Amino acid sequence: MTAKKSDIATEATTVSSDQLIGEFKALMADAEALIQATEGHADGAIGSIRSKALETIAGAKESLSGIESQLADKAKAAAASADDFVHRNPWEAVGVAAGLGLLIGLFIRRR
Repeated sequence: MTAKKSDIATEATTVSSDQLIGEFKALMADAEALIQATEGHADGAIGSIRSKALETIAGAKESLSGIESQLADKAKAAAASADDFVHRNPWEAVGVAAGLGLLIGLFIRRR
């Protein structure tokens, strides 16, 4: 029972992490576009802020790629764990799948 709850929590975390990573990538792309738009203003304070922002974005991209690889590894481990659980307890997995199918069918029928 604990393995099922842990697998579900891992899947939910992976989905929300993937959404967060996607939003962060979009934010970084927008920031890069903004920095490129200020390319003609390389003098004074704008130039120093622009170079600092470019350095920060480069560091964030490196961190993001590391986090993505960690999440991919965790997702693979969760999938392997779920596969192992199903192989060890096939009838329990069939029962859970049938129960979920029944619940989904009941919810769809109500609409």
